[in-house]
Amino acid sequence: MNKMIMAADFWSGDKFREYLDIVLKWFMTVGKNILIALIVLIVGSKLIKWFVKHLSNSFKKTKMEPIVAKFLVSLIKFALYFIIAIVIIGLLGIPTTSFIAALSAAGLTVGLALQGSLSNFAGGVLILLFKPFKIGDYIKEDSHGNEGTVTGIDLFYTKILTVDNKTIVVPNGTLANASLTNYTSEQKRRIDIKVGISYDSDIKLAKDVLTGVIERNESVLKDEEITVYVDALADSHITIGTRVWALTDDYWTTRWALLESFKEALDANGIEIPFNQLSVTVKEPSRKELPDT
Repeated sequence: MNKMIMAADFWSGDKFREYLDIVLKWFMTVGKNILIALIVLIVGSKLIKWFVKHLSNSFKKTKMEPIVAKFLVSLIKFALYFIIAIVIIGLLGIPTTSFIAALSAAGLTVGLALQGSLSNFAGGVLILLFKPFKIGDYIKEDSHGNEGTVTGIDLFYTKILTVDNKTIVVPNGTLANASLTNYTSEQKRRIDIKVGISYDSDIKLAKDVLTGVIERNESVLKDEEITVYVDALADSHITIGTRVWALTDDYWTTRWALLESFKEALDANGIEIPFNQLSVTVKEPSRKELPDT
């Protein structure tokens, strides 16, 4: 009975009004901020999901690599949620300056620890974005001389298959920060072959013979310029240069066929291809130099 009287006194007395004032003040300050923070979180999350969905669909309509598109979507999504988190922290009365400073320090520490990996990661993103080469291209990186056909491009490493069937894993940081040669990026390539003939040979005849060989080769692109010229007057021979064009896929077979046909045609027409020769003279000792027996 006494408890009921005390409870009635509490609800009807000054104590209740005092506690009610405290609750109202808390709600008007902290509670209001919490409510606004919840609204920002809910509305912001829905807007981010809508934006990310439309951004992902836009990337699918472009020629961007799927792995790059997925990475960019994740990065933008993370950045937007990070902004919302900073806004909510500010609404709750937590000092954002010290929070951002601590986060920056932690990020700097992690960045220094993972410097090499981050360099490879950034290189992979640049390669996938700007596409200096793609899977199936034959490349040569100039820093270490590794060359072969690209079989895989990841965010950190690129795999190259050599002509003798060895797989080379090259860090993307190396490929992004050094020069490289892409031999198969274009549909056609020029073939330069130089042949030496003796000074006794007929230059005009040699040029006609080489031109005939080129014109009979079916892999040579006849709609491109064909050039046969005197390249140099060397110490022991005259250098005849040839320039023709072939499809990139036919480059090596065309080059090998031309080299073989050049030799056969020059031999058939009596045109000598000089080569280095070594003459050895053996001097016999005179009778005076012979030992006594």
